[in-house]
Amino acid sequence: MRAFTKVLLASICVAYLAVKWTSPRFDAESLKGARVLVTGASTGIGEQMAYHYARFGAQIVITARREKVLQQVAEKCLSLGAQKALYVAADMASESEPAQVVDFALEKLGGLDYLVLNHIGPSPFSMWTGDVDHIRWLMNVNFFSYIQMAWRGLAALEQSRGSLVIVSSLLGKMSSPFVAPYTSTKFALNGFFGSLQHELAMNKSNVSLSICTLGLIDTDSAMEKVKGVTNIPAYPSSDAALNIIITGATRQLDLFYPWFTYVVAASKDMFPSVTNFIIQNSYTYSP
Repeated sequence: MRAFTKVLLASICVAYLAVKWTSPRFDAESLKGARVLVTGASTGIGEQMAYHYARFGAQIVITARREKVLQQVAEKCLSLGAQKALYVAADMASESEPAQVVDFALEKLGGLDYLVLNHIGPSPFSMWTGDVDHIRWLMNVNFFSYIQMAWRGLAALEQSRGSLVIVSSLLGKMSSPFVAPYTSTKFALNGFFGSLQHELAMNKSNVSLSICTLGLIDTDSAMEKVKGVTNIPAYPSSDAALNIIITGATRQLDLFYPWFTYVVAASKDMFPSVTNFIIQNSYTYSP
């Protein structure tokens, strides 16, 4: 059984590498002048994506809640080479503001080539205590606003043969303790946009849709939550951001970063008991 398991996991790794080896090559020049909207761009992965797009010479609109921080990020984007760097503060829990952000970008940029949805709302890293209201609020931020913005931007992306990029998580493919509200929103994202991928393909749409599955990334917020609780390795946000950008630019259906998240997600279905044991024992916890 052990030999079979090793062969099976090795086969999965080989298949994944083969797909990546034959995927389209990234042309940095293709992003020069590209019209890009990035959400959740005041910090973490979104901020790093803004800087990468700036270095490629894109025209950028960034959004998050904190206007002063957005202004600083936009100024740095201009210094890095962005053709334009505009910002708009917005609350993604609002019923109207997500759509208004897309309208702002369309007006200021004259269209969209990339709509990169990356924002998340804060959520405790703890056992669930029955707070349904928090989950309802988090769904508005992490899920419903994504749908609203995607719909608002689809016509412009269709016209430009553009890309819709959804930043998701390994926790949207396999459950884990302490993150029930967050995980539920990511499962919802993967389900909805996975279906939308099929519908766009069946309609022969010009829009590519990429779903990016990320492992633990070394953002300040993530590191603060898991400090002293787990020894799971964290990977650099700048590298994650660049991989997301490349995935959207090359119109790939998905991204698994770091690469072994693909194996971990696959192993959950093949070896559920083993995977659950590993997950539960990767945290420091005493009831």
